Amino acid sequence: MEKDSTYYLDKFKDVMAPTYGPQIVVDRGEGSRLWDIEGKEYMDLAGGIAVLGVGHCHPKVVETLKEQAGKLWHVSNIFANKPAIDFADKLTDATFAEQIFLSNSGAEANEAALKLARRYAVDNFNEEKCEIITFHNSFHGRTLFTVTVGGQEKYRSGFGPTPGGITYAEFNNLEDVKQKISEKTCAVIMEPIQGEGGVINATDEFAQGVRELCDQHQALLIFDEVQTGFGRTGSLYAYQQMGVTPDILTSAKALGAGFPIGAMLTTKKIAASFVVGTHGSTYGGNPLGTAVAGTVLDLINTPEVLEGVQKRRMIIEEFFAELNQEEEVFGALRGKGLLTGIPLLGAWKGKAREFLVAGLKEGVMILVAGPDVIRMAPSLIIPEEDLKEALKRFKRAIKKVLA
Repeated sequence: MEKDSTYYLDKFKDVMAPTYGPQIVVDRGEGSRLWDIEGKEYMDLAGGIAVLGVGHCHPKVVETLKEQAGKLWHVSNIFANKPAIDFADKLTDATFAEQIFLSNSGAEANEAALKLARRYAVDNFNEEKCEIITFHNSFHGRTLFTVTVGGQEKYRSGFGPTPGGITYAEFNNLEDVKQKISEKTCAVIMEPIQGEGGVINATDEFAQGVRELCDQHQALLIFDEVQTGFGRTGSLYAYQQMGVTPDILTSAKALGAGFPIGAMLTTKKIAASFVVGTHGSTYGGNPLGTAVAGTVLDLINTPEVLEGVQKRRMIIEEFFAELNQEEEVFGALRGKGLLTGIPLLGAWKGKAREFLVAGLKEGVMILVAGPDVIRMAPSLIIPEEDLKEALKRFKRAIKKVLA
């Protein structure tokens, strides 16, 4: 007898650590559609949490992976490989960066960035210049260092003692940063848009002010663009719209279109502190991941795709504006491009997950960003008709929740 979703969800609880609570078992995907193991179709507005910038199983990405899989999978970083060098060359050409460090995830990219900032301070100043300023409600990963730098107590509770030398400031409050930054500060780390913290945009003025404060105190500015990067906001990276250039930038998620890969981007002057033996990664920069990421970069970093992000954003904005004419449930949309936060108002605050569950029943996948915010992060190239169909399904889900 063929095993169904009930069997697999029960088996999941039996054999997997209880860190997740999935409700469906996905079998395959194509473009902006997914099917579970029983054949039910879903429109994907979650994008694997902002990972699937070119959708599921893009033909060119699949072709690249197959071709590379027949050539070389892994050699370790004792040796170099062509796909990694080619990808690094493309990525530095497209950004402020001069050199990159490759890892397997966003958390690892952030771990590398934070370690590099401290090492750079020791090399160029002194060991007392080790303090890191971060922001309340931020999220930077799940390693002990990155979860501590993340400004959400719920993620680090129960894992003490946690690393020291970390100060939390209020996001978009430049005066608070002025009060807390000092000559002992080696770095300030921030997201251009706080994703897990509710899809909160940093204002350009705030980001520019933080840049100036970092310059005054000889501290490095780290932009965590794990979620905002690779076209998500309508430019390759969000910093390119803000009038601010960071010293270090971290990237992952959409970098590999689902293949695990992360990157830390910086300048040669700063990267010089990572001499041989100071940091490393067994799988980081492997040929499979970097070959895929090179193709994804070619697909996304075009005027057609990046301008298309804004067109799709307008469709989402118009949809929610029309809904609010019927019943005012949603606040003004947050985020940029196709990283969209939809805050819930009034009695619906705290009930974001109810909309997610109702969406699944209607055949559409969305995300939440905390209990008060619905989040959408679909493929950057989702066909406009597919996007409208997904929103139509979500409207049915909304009506059922409101009823």
